[in-house]
Amino acid sequence: MTVGTCEIEILIYESNSLKEKRHVLKSIIERIKVRFNASVAEVDYNDLWNKSMIGIAVVSNSKNLCESAISKIINFIDNDERVEIIRFYKEIL
Repeated sequence: MTVGTCEIEILIYESNSLKEKRHVLKSIIERIKVRFNASVAEVDYNDLWNKSMIGIAVVSNSKNLCESAISKIINFIDNDERVEIIRFYKEIL
């Protein structure tokens, strides 16, 4: 069993309040869950309205599949015009 994890720090452009931030994040998180079958949650910066840290976990039987899934998720978030990726850290165990 191989586990891939990733922390992605994002800047949310369309957010002027915590309510708007949660709306954008909920949309992104749900689409990732459905499209990539990954576990996703907001893990930091809960009280900031324009910044967030998303944690992602993927489980597979192959290291290459985990790396591929995490790379696709990063590209998916990067292509969303509502947010900008500030930095990310990924690890395959």
